[in-house]
Order: sequence, then C-alpha cells, then structure tokens
Amino acid sequence: MDFSQTRELQKRLELLVPGGGHTYAKGADQYPERSPGVLSHGRGSHVWDADGNEFIEYGMGLRAVALGHAYEPVLEAVRAALPLGTNFTRPAAIEFECAELFTSIVPNSEMVKFTKDGSTATSAALRIARAATGREVVGICADHPFFSYDDWFISTTTSAAGIPPSERARVRIFHYNDIASVDRLFDEYGDQLAAVFLEPVRTEAPVAGFLERLRERCDESGVVLVLDEMITGFRYALAGGQSMYGVTPDLSTWGKALANGFSVSALCGRRDLMMLGSREREGDDVFLLSTTHGAEVCSLAAAIATMNVYQAEPVIEHLYRQGDRLAEGMREAARRHGVEQYVAPVGFGCNLVFSTNDPDGQPSQAYRTLFLQETIARGVLMPSLVVSYSHSDADVDRTVEAIDGALGVYAQAIEAGSTDGFLVGPPSRHVFDREFG
Repeated sequence: MDFSQTRELQKRLELLVPGGGHTYAKGADQYPERSPGVLSHGRGSHVWDADGNEFIEYGMGLRAVALGHAYEPVLEAVRAALPLGTNFTRPAAIEFECAELFTSIVPNSEMVKFTKDGSTATSAALRIARAATGREVVGICADHPFFSYDDWFISTTTSAAGIPPSERARVRIFHYNDIASVDRLFDEYGDQLAAVFLEPVRTEAPVAGFLERLRERCDESGVVLVLDEMITGFRYALAGGQSMYGVTPDLSTWGKALANGFSVSALCGRRDLMMLGSREREGDDVFLLSTTHGAEVCSLAAAIATMNVYQAEPVIEHLYRQGDRLAEGMREAARRHGVEQYVAPVGFGCNLVFSTNDPDGQPSQAYRTLFLQETIARGVLMPSLVVSYSHSDADVDRTVEAIDGALGVYAQAIEAGSTDGFLVGPPSRHVFDREFG
C-alpha cells in the first residue's frame, strides 16, 4: 500500500497540533510506520485514507461510532436540525426532548446535564460529590485505564508533569472484583472519601457480591458511588452496566456511543445531588457544568436519533453477535498457527480487545505493532476489535482472513524470538502508564 500522501499530511499536522492529533490515542506513536496516518472519510464500517486506501475499521472512533460512519438516520436528523440554528442565548426546545428521552432510558437518572466530552462529565461528578460530602479524597479503580484528563486522575499516571503533587495525595485505589481491597479502602479512608469511581464492567463480569459490597460500603460511609458508563452505556446494554448487574449508582457518566460520534456526553443521577448544581437553592455555590456548546442543537439531534435507533432495532444484539464471531475466528486462526498462547481476543463481544505477547508470554508493544502492521497490509485497521451495527458478515469473514494472514507472520516472529526483520519502524507506545497496579 502507498501511504505517501497520508505520511506527508501527518507530518504537517504534527507541526501544528501537539501530538499530531486531538486525542493521544489517535497519534502516530500508537500505530506502525506502515499505516494510514490521516483518514479522509468513512462509510458504515469502512474508512479511506488520503491515499485512497480502503480499510474495514474496528475501534470506530474510540468506540463512539456504534451505528456506523455517516449512518443515514442520524445524518437525516442532523440535516433537519441545521436550518433551525445551532446555539442560542436561552435553552433550546431540543434540550428538553433529549433529556426526557435519555432519562426514560437510563435507570436512576432523575436529572441529566449534557456536555461535550467524558472527562468534563466525570470531573463534574467529583465536584458534586465533594460538595455533597465536604470531603476531598477520591477512590478510583486501579484496573480501569481512564477516567478524566483533569488533574485528579492524570496525577496518578506517568504523564503528571505540571500537576501539583497535592492532587495525587487526594487519590486512593481499589481493585476490580477484589472485595478485600474495597474493604481496606473504606476501613482506612471511609470518613475521608467523597466518591469512588469505576466502570461497572470491562473485560470481565463482576464477581458475585462485588458491586453489592461496594454499594453497601458507600452507603455506610456516606460516599457517592459514580459509575463510568462511557463505554458500557449503549454498547454492553442499552441502559448500561448498571442495568445488567442491578447496581444503583448515585451518579453516572455517559458518552461514546450516545450520539454515534457526534460530541455529546452526559452526567446524570440522583435529583438531590444534581440539584447542587442548580440555581434554585440557597447557597448556589456549585459551578457544575456550564459549557457554551454543551447543548449544541445538531449534536443533541444526533443523540436523539441514535437513541431512537437503539430502541427500535437490535443494535446491541448485533454487536455481540459480530464480536463473538470475530473472537472465535481469531481463536481458530491462532490455534492454526500455534500462537494461541500469544494472541487472543479479550472481553465481551460488544467491546473486544486483544492480547499480543512476546515469546516469553509477556505483553509486547513490538509484537502488537507487528500484528497491526500485518492486518493493515491486508485491508483491516484494528487497534481493537470493537464492532458497529454496520459491520456485516462479509466484513467479519474478510477480517478473520486478514487476521489469519497476519498471524502467519506473527508465528514466524515468535519462532525467531524477535520482531527484527519483520517490523518496519519502531514499536508503538503507551499513551501513559499508571503509577499503581
């Protein structure tokens, strides 16, 4: 494949935009040298780069595009909204329409406030929790990779330059599916905790009693339980992980698949907590969310259309079905090449990732990069195996063929004990590492 134009555009972009993109996960250091550096457009489950190369895509805008690129019913809703104006000096009628639909779908959402990205929503949740409890410390699940770009979370990573050490001093950790770690957290810091944050489910289901115990300890200590449903909402289940496992959060945050790639995220939860950010009470001292573009009309129209498709069609069932087919195809291909202990799908069909290990069985960025290089060469762009409603059976079949071909090269590199001679360019990098495990 020829990537000459995309490489040139990528270099020019890096001169103007720090990191070469507006999300680090999309940066050049996350991909092989032989890869599409800049994409021009997408349709359904396929994307094209600036050189005209076509790929079946997985990842779908970092999991935001659950229906498919340029999905027509969503575009129709946006086209209808465009002539009405995009932003006003008073709330638009569509804000009520979107809020009413959202709260009818999401359990335990007595009130909702929309914004533009997940980090803003999670940080607003922490602000509410601190105001409600008068406490400063936050507990976060150490096994979940990202909660916010704000200081309270990034202070716990290796990218914490520019953040006062006092931010990290207010963070404590617990581990997913580890009830003992939850009890230790509350036994030591329960009277200091304002909130705990976690995803309800990620690559493994919660063990019996884990979420229930966390809810119980929060109630005992007056701690706000916040569920991050950015990924799980509208992908694992229409109403997210809280509906799958029967846990009731005090607050929850939503985004990603909410508007099929248009910029809408949400903070919702108990009325008494959300009302702390209203202007209708004495001591209206909580500046919750006040964003100029938070209720921009076209994005809310996209969210309404997306939620309507979810309610009317078997979107989530399709995500599980196609993801499960991909997972089984990958397992069979790995067994065929004798690398099943090195490469494997991980997680639920609706949100698959994959492991790439070196000859010693350790996670390897070099081997991951080789795998991406070889699947890209076969017409598949798959930093994950996250599917959309637009992924067809033919897409999955072609992807399994590409994986099979890539694993043939992977097996040779395992046999050789190194990616040297197989990988072109440097290995990809992690965006950041965590300072605790």
